[in-house]
Amino acid sequence: MTPPTDAAAPNEPPDVERGELVSAALSAPAVAPPSARFDRVVAIAAGVLALALPFILDTFGASYYLSLASRIVIYAIAATSLNLVLGYAGLVSFGHAAFVGLGAYATGILVSEGIVGSGWHLLATLAIAALAALAIGAISLRTRGVYFIMITLAFAQMLFYLANSVKGYGGDEGLTIRARSVLGFGPFAVDLKNPLALWYTAVAVLGASLLALARFGPSRLGRAVLALRDDDVRAEALGFPTYRLKLVVFVVAGMLGGIAGALSVNLQGYVSPNVLHWTQSGTLMVMVILGGVATVWGGLVGAAALLLLQEVLSAYTEHWEFWTGWVLLAVVLFARQGLVGLLKSARRRRAGVGR
Repeated sequence: MTPPTDAAAPNEPPDVERGELVSAALSAPAVAPPSARFDRVVAIAAGVLALALPFILDTFGASYYLSLASRIVIYAIAATSLNLVLGYAGLVSFGHAAFVGLGAYATGILVSEGIVGSGWHLLATLAIAALAALAIGAISLRTRGVYFIMITLAFAQMLFYLANSVKGYGGDEGLTIRARSVLGFGPFAVDLKNPLALWYTAVAVLGASLLALARFGPSRLGRAVLALRDDDVRAEALGFPTYRLKLVVFVVAGMLGGIAGALSVNLQGYVSPNVLHWTQSGTLMVMVILGGVATVWGGLVGAAALLLLQEVLSAYTEHWEFWTGWVLLAVVLFARQGLVGLLKSARRRRAGVGR
C-alpha cells in the first residue's frame, strides 16, 4: 500500500525564515549549569570578604595592605572590561589601556581645575571614553585579525604621544592632583581621599561589573556576541548585525575601562602618559589570560594573581619579572582556560570522585 502523496516527508526541514531562525535560537531557554549554585555561594562569600576586609586588616595591624587591595580591584575592573572585548567578542585589542588612561586624565584634569564633584567626573569619563571607543571602533572594526590589532595599537600610541605633548597638564612628567573626587553633596559628601571610601566605591563598581557580565552571557545580546566570536561570517550570513554588535561591545568596554582609570587616579593621586601605553594593554591581557578568558571571574582572579605574585616576588628578588614569566608560561601550557578553568576542572574531578 503506497502512502498518500500529500503526506509530508518525515525528514523534511520546516520552512523557517532566516530572521525567525535567529530569533528562535536567541530565545531558546538557557540551561543552567550545574555549578550555578556553587558560583552564587562563591559570589556571596567574596562580597562578604570584600565588606569585611578593611576591618580584618585593621585588626591585624595591616591597614597599609588596603591600598594594594584597592589597586587589585581597580585593575580587576579594567581587566574585566577587556575580557568583554577579548573573551566574549573575540577581539584582540592592544589599545584598551587608552580608555583607562583617558578616564584617568579626564578626572585628573577636572580635579586640577578645582572641579571635585564625582558626578562631573563620571559624566566626563563616560563621555570621553565612549566617544574615543566609538571613533576607534568605527575604524578598527572594519578590519580583522592582525590588522585590527595594529590599528588599536596605533591609536593607543597616538594618544600616548598626545598626552606627552600636553605640557599644561604635566606632559611626560605626568599630572599630580592634591584633591580627590567627592561623592554626594553637603553632609552626605564622601571624599575618595579616604581609603575606606575609595575601597567600597571600587568594590561596588567591580561587583556591578561582574553581575552585569554574568547576566550578559546568557542574554539575547550575549548569545549573539558569542555567535559572532565563534564564526562571524556564519553569524552575518544568519542575519546578525555583526559590525554593530562588535561596536556596542567595544564602546561599553571602553566606558568601563574609563571608570577604572578614574578610580586609579583617585587611588594614586597621579596619572602619567605611561598608563596609555600599549604595554599596559598587554598587562591587562595577561591578567585576562591568567584568570580565564570569557569567564566572569577571569579579570578579578587574573588581576589578583598577577599583582600578588609581583608583590611577593619583588620582596625577594629584583628580577621578579623573570620568575613571573615562568609562572605565566606554566599557566598557558597546563591551564589553557586560566586559573578559573583550572579550579573548575579540579572541582569537577573532586565531585566525580565523591560520587
